[in-house]
Amino acid sequence: MISSVNTSIPIGLATSAHDTHDTVAASATFRARADAVARIAESRADAVDRDAAFPEAAFAEIRRQRLLGIMVPRHLGGESAPFSEIVDVCYRLGQACASTAMIYAMHQVKMACIVRYVGEGTALEAYLSRIAREQLLLASSTTEGSAGGNVRASEAPVEQNGDQIRLTRQASCISYALNADGIVTTARRSPQAAVSDQVLLVFPREQYRLEPTVGWDTLGMRGTCSEGFTLYAEGTSANIVPVAYERIHQRSMVPAAHLMWSAAWAGAAAAAVGRAQAFVRTAARQSQGRLPPGTPHLGRAVASLRTLVALLASSLENYERLIDDETALGSLEFQTAITLTKVQASELAVETVLGAMRTCGLAGYRNDGAFSVARHLRDVLSAPIMINNDRILANLAPQTLLAALPTAIRA
Repeated sequence: MISSVNTSIPIGLATSAHDTHDTVAASATFRARADAVARIAESRADAVDRDAAFPEAAFAEIRRQRLLGIMVPRHLGGESAPFSEIVDVCYRLGQACASTAMIYAMHQVKMACIVRYVGEGTALEAYLSRIAREQLLLASSTTEGSAGGNVRASEAPVEQNGDQIRLTRQASCISYALNADGIVTTARRSPQAAVSDQVLLVFPREQYRLEPTVGWDTLGMRGTCSEGFTLYAEGTSANIVPVAYERIHQRSMVPAAHLMWSAAWAGAAAAAVGRAQAFVRTAARQSQGRLPPGTPHLGRAVASLRTLVALLASSLENYERLIDDETALGSLEFQTAITLTKVQASELAVETVLGAMRTCGLAGYRNDGAFSVARHLRDVLSAPIMINNDRILANLAPQTLLAALPTAIRA
């Protein structure tokens, strides 16, 4: 098995200087724990892909390493992990198994959407403690019916009778729903509300049931098990996050999703480049130093990967700098920049893996062998489709017409 970590390619995304010994030690701990998961995830990645199976072994190790609750504040039993550390875990897992990384990223996106907004002394705050204590896995239900990937429009309303609530939702996709311990979902605030007047709800497993509607047999990201379901949930008003979803969407959902997903795709791209490097070295050794014909593509793939990592590191640094400035996060400038980060990262990931495949030639194109990057390519091909880039660019067209253009290389 070719190791997915190579010192010639970027091994992390976080770039901010760590000034204290404690922060450096915590970072090393997170990475060591992610490495332990990655070793198991990599050994099972081909089987997960072949069988379209949830990565059970990898998530058993994630729970052993207690990585599901690291975003939960320390006073609730978590580790108050910095956002950048979680993004780096997504990147490391992406080098091993893209499905494992994407599931972990989706869970942490939901955590980012509720950690800041649950309120002190609430049932949801207690549930955060339970997530950290029991290492619960959260699934996401934000795509629905004819709205498809438009997460800012909900068809299903919350039906309320006194303090009791009920939700019936035609979810076109709920990734790893049958393996999750809870679901975080959007809904219209009431039957009378506009489709964009949304709330975010958190339902533990005992408060909902699922009826399968659509299966999952796809080109890549097969282990995410992103099937369709009718979701039937019942609870109380305590299940509703007490902040309008519009605010959560801008401040947490959009940046967390675009950065964490992109880190998972970047990890898969890094693994493909690592295999391409190993292929060229092996071929050169076996032919008395002659380089294989695809070698020029390796330089392009490495350059593309470094551009991808630099893009994510810059966007991550910008988000962490503004994370407590709600006005800045809601600004047209930030929302446009973070959304375009997703578009650029997804396309660069595909370009990088294609470069790795062309480097390896037939050895990369094969589904078997130490230098195969077929799984990596199939997985990253989901990136431009997951929240479709065409939809994003069409929605951003008016903003880009008004966007200020750079006047200098340095800000």
